[in-house]
Amino acid sequence: MDRVTAFLTGRVQGVGMRFSVHDLARRYPIVGFVQNLDDGRVQIVMEGEDEQMESFLSRLREVAPGAIHDINSFRSTASGEFTRFEIRR
Repeated sequence: MDRVTAFLTGRVQGVGMRFSVHDLARRYPIVGFVQNLDDGRVQIVMEGEDEQMESFLSRLREVAPGAIHDINSFRSTASGEFTRFEIRR
């Protein structure tokens, strides 16, 4: 298991992005959260199998066509702290 932290930039707040990301995440065996950041980005932290997380990331732009300008992500070791994927404030 790995952990991926991703930051979405663009018009990603005030457009239902967290809910759309959550709906997409429910289709994958991943756990973690999505939340808005004060600087206007959306943060996604997820843990799961590498192949599943890569597929999830590749489908993110389909969630809101034209809204996401960039996706920056980095990997780290999974902590095992999550039991589901949730929306945070």
